[in-house]
Order: sequence, then structure tokens, then C-alpha cells
Amino acid sequence: MKTAFIIASWYFSNIGVLLLNKYLLSFYGYRYPIFLTMLHMCGCALYSYAAISWLEIVPMQYILSKKQFFKIAALSTIFSFSVVCGNTSLKYLPVSFNQAIGATTPFFTAIFAVLITCKRESAVVYMALIPVVLGIVVASRSEPLFHLLGFLVCLGSTAGRALKSVVQGIILTSESEKLHSMNLLLYMAPLSGLLLLPFTLMWEGNVLAITAVKARDDPSILLLLFANVTVAYLVNLTNFLVTKHTSALTLQVLGNAKAAVAAVVSVLIFRNPVTVMGMTGFIITIIGVVLYSEAKKRFKSVH
Repeated sequence: MKTAFIIASWYFSNIGVLLLNKYLLSFYGYRYPIFLTMLHMCGCALYSYAAISWLEIVPMQYILSKKQFFKIAALSTIFSFSVVCGNTSLKYLPVSFNQAIGATTPFFTAIFAVLITCKRESAVVYMALIPVVLGIVVASRSEPLFHLLGFLVCLGSTAGRALKSVVQGIILTSESEKLHSMNLLLYMAPLSGLLLLPFTLMWEGNVLAITAVKARDDPSILLLLFANVTVAYLVNLTNFLVTKHTSALTLQVLGNAKAAVAAVVSVLIFRNPVTVMGMTGFIITIIGVVLYSEAKKRFKSVH
């Protein structure tokens, strides 16, 4: 029962943050993706500190050297880029298409693994990536609400997510430098927030003042932002809890299904138009991701 609740919470938070982001950025008219991402980071920093220091969900770990700090700062930069691009894409694209593009993460991970670590997979694994890419080509050509900038920043977000996973595996490898995922978030989140501050001021203006004005006319914006920040943190917390109570493999399987579930839910809520070819492309991509995951388990990589 406990595991089922955790998995349900994982789905709720992962899909909930997507829908809230889409609502705020597209429908409500709160068109400040960098500021929204900065709020997420500030919230994650505060929630992480409370969860580790007060609730003690994991032991507190500390940064032990300047070298380790700069490595975490590098990860924070990639992390910020990925999340900002993902949130920006929701200004222009429906959640269903956003998730279809996001499902191509394994394709970018495989590319970065070869370029950065010279880690090569077997031919069978690479063959499994063909439907991943093919599906997106089909979905893109038939997406009624296709927007080039939205498509490009969503690809940037997906590539950034893949790059972070590869780089994280390289730069935090020694036992003394390894950080638990929740501790890593504790340090990455405030660094990411500080990194984003000058960009939101430069490109979006004084959003804090704009938000205060909006709140006078419509106080619900504060509740929406609070809920958005909270659910964004719950995504990270439930990722950890699912892995702890099941396995990393279960999280991977849930992730494969999440894109499809999020797409269906968003279409039901936002009523964005979909085509048979678009749905077919999405399904082809998801099948490719599942085949890729299976091939990775069966065939060992080589260096």
C-alpha cells in the first residue's frame, strides 16, 4: 500500500508540475519562464534543507573542497539551462508534444556518452534508437500547434537533461565526492537560483514587482506559484522515494509510461488538437524508448 501511494505521488507530482507550468506560462499569461525556474530552485533549496536537516530523510553531506564545489556549479549550470528551456517550451508547445520530444532523452544520452566518455553501446542498442528519432520526425511533421522556437528549446532541454546525467557520472565519481541525490539537489538548487537571477532581471524585468501587482488584482497567483514550487520539489522527492522503495529500473519503467499519461491528461484538460499521425509518432517514440531500455539491459557497453 505504501509503495502504491509513493508511485501514485510520483505520477501526481511529475504530471502536476507539467500541467501547472503550462497553465501559468500559456493560459494564465505568467510568461516568465526564467523567473518561474528560479522560484523552483529557491523552493527546492528550502524544502531540501528542511527534508535533510529536520526530517532526516538522508544524512547531511557537506562540500569538502573547492574542486567539488566547482563540479557542482558546472552541474548547476547544465541543470538550469535544461529546466529553463523545458519551461520556455511550454509557452509555445502543448504538453503532449513537449513530452514526445522529452522521450528522446536516451538518444542524446547515447550521443554524449560517446562524445564525452567514449562509451559505446552494441549495434543492437543503437538500432533501438531509430524508432525514438523516427517517431519524433513523424510527430513533428503532423503537430497542429508546431512552433519552431518551442521545438528547438524543448530539444535543448532534452539534450541538457541527457548531458547532465553523463557529466554527473563523470565528475562525481570518487567516493569522497559522491553526493546523495537529495544532497546534490540541496547544493545545486541555490547555485542555479543565483545563476538565473541576472538573466531574469535582464530579459524579463522586475518580475517580483509585476507579481506583486498581479497579486493585488488576483491573489490566487500566489497560491498557484506556491503550489507550482511545492510540486516541483515533490518531483525530486518522489524520484528518490520510488528508487528507495522499488528500484532504479522501476523508476525507468514509470518514466517511459509517464510521457504517455501526461500527454493524455493534458489533451483532456487543455483540449489541444491532436492528429492520428501525431499520436502514431508519439507511440513509435515510446516503443523505441522501451526497446532501448531492454537492449541496454541485455547488451553490455564497451569503452
